[in-house]
Amino acid sequence: MPSWWPSWNSDTSQKSDSKPVPVNPKQLNDSLKDIPRQADDLAASLYAQAAALPPHLRIFTVFLLGGTSALAVYHVYARYLKRIPNSGWVTPKMLSKRRWIKGYVTSVGDADNFRVYHTPGIGWRWPLKFRRIPVGRTDLKDQTIHIRMAGVDAPESGHFGRPPQPFSEESLAWLKGQIEQKFVYCQLFSKDQYGRIVAAVHLKPRLLPGWLATGKNLSLEMLRAGWAGVYEQASGEYGRSGLAEFLRVQKEAQRAKRGMWIHGTQGETPAEYKKRYREGAPSAELAEPPSQTEPTTKKSKRSESSGWLSRILRLRSSK
Repeated sequence: MPSWWPSWNSDTSQKSDSKPVPVNPKQLNDSLKDIPRQADDLAASLYAQAAALPPHLRIFTVFLLGGTSALAVYHVYARYLKRIPNSGWVTPKMLSKRRWIKGYVTSVGDADNFRVYHTPGIGWRWPLKFRRIPVGRTDLKDQTIHIRMAGVDAPESGHFGRPPQPFSEESLAWLKGQIEQKFVYCQLFSKDQYGRIVAAVHLKPRLLPGWLATGKNLSLEMLRAGWAGVYEQASGEYGRSGLAEFLRVQKEAQRAKRGMWIHGTQGETPAEYKKRYREGAPSAELAEPPSQTEPTTKKSKRSESSGWLSRILRLRSSK
């Protein structure tokens, strides 16, 4: 042990008023200079002990250390650096652990869902920007996660020939202004029947980095502005705030007549709107696939071609 290292005396009989022994600067300097030599001696001793091991044991030890290091590196890569391309890559384990992800909002579809490009790790923003976020629709195909905001239900836009709800355009414009082409933080909860990931969405903190603090809850902010109602179905997710807080914020917006509550609470809610069309519309209109235009066109072309073919065959048989 170096002479400058503080010693511990377990003798309880030592007087508490004893004066500390002064440290000799020359001895301290010599001890500091002696540290590299002691480290070299330790390394040489470990090397000699390893050389004394049987060859098969040395090989096993090398493989064990190498495998452990590789697993540790892969775990860090998979947890903090690997991109999640789309919703299909979100595993049940991620959902059960309610994993957080950071991403860039590329587009906003309806007033309560959007698409986010996962941006893990560093290198996405200046001054350390060395990774690129695609811009074109072709480059973004199958490279974004479809996020459904947890705990809220916004006015429905027009789909499948159905008229849009009042304030659907205003609600959509509000959401676009908040998150489109901006970074957000999402806590993943579950996957709904349309393959979207239900998540608690938080805006970027103003001062601290995202791994130290969370920004404002986007669902609560939308309720506070009056552009959405609380999603009160059995599968509702509300995160740390809880259903009670969501209902309190909605009640506050209703009393202040903000957003879609400007005329009071007598209007049709998004849940009532969907229920009305669900009960009155055929089952084919209730599904919400990504796109039905191309398959329908191909099917119609096939039916037209088969119709012409059957007519020609009938004419030949009649002759």
